[in-house]
Amino acid sequence: MLPLRNQIGESGPQSKHTVIASLAALGSVVLASSCCLPLLPFLFAAGATGTSAFFVKIRPFLLAASLLFIAFGFYQAWRAKQCKRNAFSTILLWFSTVIVIAFILFPQAIANFLANLLAG
Repeated sequence: MLPLRNQIGESGPQSKHTVIASLAALGSVVLASSCCLPLLPFLFAAGATGTSAFFVKIRPFLLAASLLFIAFGFYQAWRAKQCKRNAFSTILLWFSTVIVIAFILFPQAIANFLANLLAG
């Protein structure tokens, strides 16, 4: 067996070369991908398109679930009348109700508003 000092001394320069080679490999990956970076927004757009197509299909179920959750919130608030009521939870429940109804009644207007807001 080799002494421990010999093993450490012999692997020192090799580990330095290994670190340099690893850094060079990472640098070459970054530089090589810089020509592909304009491709990333197109891939994101394709993924967002597929996701929106999925959500359009399940929109009725999501609307039904949101109405059920709002109704459950009002049921919980009605049941909690005997207890001490929190004003913040009541305000939050009514605010959520207004937002859900607005999204149900005016989906295209809200989508246009958000698109204009995010476009700058």
